[in-house]
Amino acid sequence: MSQTPDLSPLLAPQDAKAGAEHGINAGEFQIILDRLGRQPNLVELGVFSVMWSEHCSYKSTRRHLGKFPTKNDRVIQGPGENAGVIDIGDGQACIFKMESHNHPSYIEPYQGAATGVGGIMRDVFTMGARPVALLNALRFGDPEHEKTRRLVTGVVSGIGGYGNCVGVPTVAGETNFHRGYNGNILVNAMCVGLAKADSIFYSAAPGPGLSVVYFGSKTGRDGIHGATMSSAEFDDESESKRPTVQVGDPFAEKLLIEATLELMASGAVAAIQDMGAAGLTSSSVEMAGKGGVGIELDMDAVPQRETGMTAYEMMLSESQERMLAVLKPGREEDGYRIFKKWGLDAAVIGRTTDTGRLVLNHHGKVVCDVPLAPLFDDAPLYDRPWVQPELHPRIDPKDVPAPDSWPDAVLNVVCCPDMASKRWLWEQYDRHVMADTLQDSATGADAGVVRVHGTDKGLAVTSDCTPRYVQNDPYEGGKQCVAEAWRNLTAVGSRPIAITDNLNFGNPQRPEIMGQIVRAIDGMAEACRVLDFPVVSGNVSLYNETNGVAIPPTPTVGAVGLLPNYDVTVGFGGMAEGETLVLIGETRGELGASLYLREVLGREDGAPPPVDLALEKKTGDFVRDRIEAGALTCVHDLSDGGLIGAAADIALASDCGIELDATSPEHAHILLFAEDQARYLVTVADPATLIAEAQAAGLHASVVGRAKGRDFMSGDLFRIPLDHLREMHEGWMPNWIQG
Repeated sequence: MSQTPDLSPLLAPQDAKAGAEHGINAGEFQIILDRLGRQPNLVELGVFSVMWSEHCSYKSTRRHLGKFPTKNDRVIQGPGENAGVIDIGDGQACIFKMESHNHPSYIEPYQGAATGVGGIMRDVFTMGARPVALLNALRFGDPEHEKTRRLVTGVVSGIGGYGNCVGVPTVAGETNFHRGYNGNILVNAMCVGLAKADSIFYSAAPGPGLSVVYFGSKTGRDGIHGATMSSAEFDDESESKRPTVQVGDPFAEKLLIEATLELMASGAVAAIQDMGAAGLTSSSVEMAGKGGVGIELDMDAVPQRETGMTAYEMMLSESQERMLAVLKPGREEDGYRIFKKWGLDAAVIGRTTDTGRLVLNHHGKVVCDVPLAPLFDDAPLYDRPWVQPELHPRIDPKDVPAPDSWPDAVLNVVCCPDMASKRWLWEQYDRHVMADTLQDSATGADAGVVRVHGTDKGLAVTSDCTPRYVQNDPYEGGKQCVAEAWRNLTAVGSRPIAITDNLNFGNPQRPEIMGQIVRAIDGMAEACRVLDFPVVSGNVSLYNETNGVAIPPTPTVGAVGLLPNYDVTVGFGGMAEGETLVLIGETRGELGASLYLREVLGREDGAPPPVDLALEKKTGDFVRDRIEAGALTCVHDLSDGGLIGAAADIALASDCGIELDATSPEHAHILLFAEDQARYLVTVADPATLIAEAQAAGLHASVVGRAKGRDFMSGDLFRIPLDHLREMHEGWMPNWIQG
């Protein structure tokens, strides 16, 4: 007969010092004392620590996130649920979200990235959607840094290992390198799913007296304190935090997806929530809190894969592939039948109550009894002090010298680590499983495109951020993140609908960092309003710092657009010999914070290009109309690298040479390398008609080159054989990986 373990360590009253060890400051600990009227025990302190972490409570940013527009005529569910939901017509909905797994991926790259993919999929299918597409936005340190190669190979293997096994295609993303990420890499994962618009599932428990069911994998000790770890800075000892990184099992996730969707289809589900950050604590608190009820759990009933686990460990574990559901009265057996069919562990571990409290029983004793309100909707909320970030002055293009060597300048920009082909990376991802992928990393397009199965519709998806712009002017940089996402969706012919975001910044307790956060959100919100591009979900990742050095501010935007007819789409890989290249949009010569400045002149100064949002909308709507009319063979938005970057992409993707028209050794670099916004490079057989239509619409358009031969060239400035350009462009990453 087993003895009841000694629970006294769990029940012992905890003081402010213990609070500090759990990431709770003195002021917050006093609030706990005031709310409870006593000292918390260890279990209660653990529960407060994860729910009040930055990761779960958004305590530093909530005031500012309210600036985002969150509605338009297609939004079904905005922020506040597991993921955002938009209406795509015909009784169908698209459900999507982006989240970070930055800290875990730095400490343990494979599992950190893998569980990031698993976690974001659970956010989507817990609302009733079948995942149909994955994206990722990755930022790594300097390629020469001693850790970068190991981190890249580990993260990419983790993303591919998990996504490929689950059977969801990874269709798009972005990868950047900069020394500012040496101490903190960013791994942002996005998932897009499809559901019936009338079968969306929510997390709010509908009332008291209902069974709370745990199903999925057993609970272990992995991931304990994961949420609090992700809400703290790194230091030289961070490698020791490996035990706080979760371990994923993609095959268990696949079973979990199928079981969850079948359970939903059975009609047994009253509310459902995945277990992500803060595990069982977060899922139970959110379900009860959103429903305005209480919840009582029997910790002894929780399926456990390790012996002797305490209530503290079970509540804070972030073991993967687990769900929590509230079932309708009398439907427990239906649940058990489905879980048994899919080979999942399951147990009724508690009931909803009318007390408004979280009560935990463990070995016959109450080890936690706290009100839900301070955990859920009454957590600390800060209005942190901030200062306007120092803004860089605009650089007059006349003051930027032309390159000493034109061929070297072109190759340095087009083949730099940010711009070079990432084939080595995306070839490790299954991009075509499910057989609905139309555009992906290999096809040459500004956004991934997947068919809405069984219809003529397609979904366009993209992820975008230009951190060097945000660094030099967070407001304009924030606008640009949203505008570029909108442009990328437009460039494939889709109608942009909504965004999710992942706001990656340093320590918000530093006024200069908080200033970056506030101004970036201001810029993003303004762009969302003008472009009718609301935010429906998102994630905030703060404290991305090591030894006091913060990452470049990186507010990543994931976006979704709708193609009414997926046959009417275009990429930038369809140019044919003899076609003309037309630049739509005006070039003023914005070279501040440009790749030319960084890669050719070794500078990172200057104001980023300003974003005229009204012009973005006008230009994008015109280009989309031309795509829908079938008038354009190739479309590529201009962003990194300006005209040179876009033209090189088109030449390589189309396997056809390009002759550009710039000829002036003194001034051509302004046209070729400037990164002015609201511009598209398109190819047509009849440029005169297009230019006349653009002018009639009040837009600037001009011929800038033609498809010709097997060289990438411009006048007498440079002539680079296309095969050599491809060798350099394709070769950087595999050569670097091989060392």
